[in-house]
Amino acid sequence: MLALQAKHPQKEKMQSQNPIIADLVKLANSAAGTMAGMSREARDSARERLREAFGGIDFVSREEFETVKAMAQKAREQADALEARLAALEAKSTKK
Repeated sequence: MLALQAKHPQKEKMQSQNPIIADLVKLANSAAGTMAGMSREARDSARERLREAFGGIDFVSREEFETVKAMAQKAREQADALEARLAALEAKSTKK
């Protein structure tokens, strides 16, 4: 700190000569901290309200949805294949 005071003696004088500016800076920093805290509190409160509102609804993750979607697609393909096979067997049995 002594090295800094030796390099910038005028800066140190200006800070000590302007206590009003120093108080204003402290006030601005305090206000910024308060605003940040209020913002966090509002965000957390909104999240909690949403959780309460959607509490009775069951949601699935994207991964679970994609898994079930793939299973349904595979089941659809198998059903289509079985339907075609059945149609072929019926056509074969009516020819006899």
